Parts: sequence; structure tokens; C-alpha cells
Amino acid sequence: MAGTQAPKVQDKKRKRDDGDKTAPASKKQERSKDKKFSSKKNNYNGKNKNKKGQDDKKFNKQTNAYQQPEREEGVDETISKMNEQILADYFMQKAKSHNKDLTAVELSDMSVPVHAFLDTTSFEPSRDLEQLPDFLKTYSPDKGARLGDASEEKGSPHTLVIAAAGLRAADLVRALRSFQSKDAAVAKLFAKHIKIEEAKQFLERSRVSIGVGTPQRIIDLLESGTLKTTGLERIVIDGSHIDQKKRGIFDMKEVYAPLLKLLARDEFRKRYGPKEKSLMVLVY
Repeated sequence: MAGTQAPKVQDKKRKRDDGDKTAPASKKQERSKDKKFSSKKNNYNGKNKNKKGQDDKKFNKQTNAYQQPEREEGVDETISKMNEQILADYFMQKAKSHNKDLTAVELSDMSVPVHAFLDTTSFEPSRDLEQLPDFLKTYSPDKGARLGDASEEKGSPHTLVIAAAGLRAADLVRALRSFQSKDAAVAKLFAKHIKIEEAKQFLERSRVSIGVGTPQRIIDLLESGTLKTTGLERIVIDGSHIDQKKRGIFDMKEVYAPLLKLLARDEFRKRYGPKEKSLMVLVY
């Protein structure tokens, strides 16, 4: 009897030993499952952050907020190589592409004459924000000595700078701050965060050297009578700038149509060309 019971006791010990050996392995499996689950959870949270756009932003400890990512924009270098005739043809080509149903007579009414353009192909630097002040100085009398001056008449700039969008116009205003003084403002003539009534009031009480804005807002201010053109010498079009969507001012119909309408105004057409009180169009 004693001989037959011994093997059973040994078998039980072996089972316990085997169980003890397998226990850590099963715990490791559970821990590994937990890790996989937590990593999936983290990945899921990461995806949610991407949706909010936080992963693409840098956290600024000083402001305790996420910084907006830099806008990926560019410069169309081909614009700088266009002389007066090429620019006139290019403007008409874009007008046709955006208005395929218009007749030849209607397109002619939208055209900008060759003699309206000033040849700026001699300006060699890249046409980015930093070079805009030098560009204006290069093609202004006395090397731009009077660019910081303003007419005694309120709301009457000597220069209008036309941008495709309010955000870009705000960048242009900052680039032209060197021409601003307490007696000569660089006016914000665009809709972003600025109501049209506020713009009208500003023009009614301020002497303005340079106005920067979008085509339709400038048209609205001209028609209101608060923006005056008696001292206007040049219209500068921000033509080389390419936005995040790889579009320039000539590529967007909703912007290009009012731009042509602005340039084709009778008060401007009568003054285009090299004559007394002339008005010139410069494409930057």
C-alpha cells in the first residue's frame, strides 16, 4: 500500500511544480496584452490629437499655447520676367480662361491697356515680402523719398497695394511699416477683422500714404467716396505670391474678376500712361 501511494504523491508534486513554472509565463502574456492595449489606446489618442491639429503645432511655454504652423507659401518667379506687352496679354488670357462665355466686346471692356503697365523686369531680387519696400523705392521718383509722405486730403493715398486675401494683405501692411508715421498711415483696406464702416471712418479722419487691401473691399470704399484717388500715382498688384493651395491672385476667379473691374474703372483708364498726373500699374 505504501509503495502504491508514493507515485501519486510524486505526480501531485510534479503538477504543482509545472503549474508554478507556467504561472509567470501566463502573467507575462497578460502584461504583454495590457501593453498592446495601452499602445493602441495611445495611438488612438494620437489620432485624435492629429484631428485637432495639435501634433502639427509647437507648444510655446511662454504663452502657454500652441503656435500656428508656418504657412507654406511661395513666389512665382515667371511674373518678374514679364514686360508691359506680356503682362497685358497675360491679363487678357486669364480673363478669357475665367470668363469663357463673354463676347469679344465684353472682354475688351475688361482689358488693361499695355500703356497702363510699368516695366519692372529690371528688379532682380526675389519678389518676397522683405523686398517689397525696395521694389517701391526702385520705381518711385527720387528713389522713394516721398513714399512716407501723405496728401493733406484725408483718405487719399499715393499708392494702392492689391492682395488676393486679407491674411496676405496683413502681411503686406507689416512689410510696409517703414513708410508709416503719425502723419501718414499705411491703411488696412481689407475685410479680415475690419468692418467696412470702421474702414470708412478711418479714411475720413486719416491722412494715408499707402493703402493695402483686397479688390472688392477697395471697390466698395471707392464707391462710398471715403477712399479718394486724386493723388493716386501707382497700383501695385501682389502678383508673384503663391498661397498654401498653390494659387496666385490671377488664378482665383472670385478675386481676379473684381481686380479687373477695379483696374478698368473710368477714373483710372483716363490716367493710365506716361502723362501728367499719370497712374501706373506695377505687378510685384
